[in-house]
Amino acid sequence: MTLETAGNGTLLIILVMALVTLATRLGGVFVMSFIPISQRVHQFITAMSGSVLVAILTPMAVNGDIGARAALLTTALTMLVLKKQLPAIAAGVIAAALSRQFFG
Repeated sequence: MTLETAGNGTLLIILVMALVTLATRLGGVFVMSFIPISQRVHQFITAMSGSVLVAILTPMAVNGDIGARAALLTTALTMLVLKKQLPAIAAGVIAAALSRQFFG
């Protein structure tokens, strides 16, 4: 199946992706409503979120350009110092933009 990306095709793709995202989020909440949150389940969820984060960031650190590496390093250092997510994300975006502007 092919879908033309000119005209309304792009809008249709975005709409389908939004619906799939909404369905998975609501489905997760629905499934978790049947699971009692014990200490063991809580530990699993906490460990899983860290694992997903590492799985996403490691390839970017290894294969990414200088902008990606600067963003990761700046975000990590800012988070360690300030312990606030929004300034750390902003610093990472700025570091990526500046390093790509000046170094390639």
